[in-house]
Amino acid sequence: MNNRNLIGACRLSENQASPAAIMPMKTYDSGRTARSRGCLFLGGCHVVRVALFLAAAFCVAIPAAVGEEQAKGWICLFNGSDMEGWTPKFAGHPAGENLDEIFRVEDDMLRVIYDPEAHPEWEGRFGHLFFKHEFSHYLLRFEYRITGSTLSGSPAWAFRNSGVVIHGQPPETMARDQDFPTGIEVQLLGGDGENPRTTANVCTHGTHVHYRGELDKRHCINSKSKTYHGDDWIEVEIEVRGHRVIRHKIDGETVLEYERPVLTDETEIERRGHAELDSGTISVQAKGHPVDFRRIRLKPLPVSD
Repeated sequence: MNNRNLIGACRLSENQASPAAIMPMKTYDSGRTARSRGCLFLGGCHVVRVALFLAAAFCVAIPAAVGEEQAKGWICLFNGSDMEGWTPKFAGHPAGENLDEIFRVEDDMLRVIYDPEAHPEWEGRFGHLFFKHEFSHYLLRFEYRITGSTLSGSPAWAFRNSGVVIHGQPPETMARDQDFPTGIEVQLLGGDGENPRTTANVCTHGTHVHYRGELDKRHCINSKSKTYHGDDWIEVEIEVRGHRVIRHKIDGETVLEYERPVLTDETEIERRGHAELDSGTISVQAKGHPVDFRRIRLKPLPVSD
């Protein structure tokens, strides 16, 4: 779709969320939109800033509905062809440097791959790939599978371990040697073939959450999911309602729910101006074990729900 076709189409449809569900970043590309597997790719529609309560807003290019998911308001964050709209950040390296092409696109998948020739040892290469916009109220749906072997020298806990960080800080605000962005990690694990090991857990980085009505200061809280051995694709959905509640779902079943995430990192509290964690970036992780993602899509939700 060219820019001419976007004229007059940069708007929110009647069925979409209020603009406050999607938060503006500092800069945007003036690129394109693309259709990918039945939903709209959130590409380069120019941003229109609109005051709505306390939130600034932008609109998304919504042409005629294409596919069932797009008709229901789903937006593709990953277009299946390249990493347009995504920024890598590796510990020890500046934002924008895709270290040894660990993040790459192959066969409609967003892959985390460690080439043994380029990476004979782990050497602390924690990485995150950030989508360029921030969000507050939304459904995030994606499929993942964990394959291959853990890179030599990786932490023992990195075995068949990946994740997606929500409500995160932007990559340009991270310290050069920072391993993880401040935010909430939806931890994605694979089984070892024998022992139980839940997935879609929550791990906190410079944050805490309220769980079962109480502030829970544990680093990780396990879900009630079953164990997924092997390398089958698993569909995960994250329901994010700002600061109010977050739910993790697998195959439509809620496996974990928690509320009122708060910041504990003083630098991030100062940057945001408050401790309530109600919005932020979305990023996928590279922790030392190969993992594939596909069909990463998002549906904005009304702030009032």
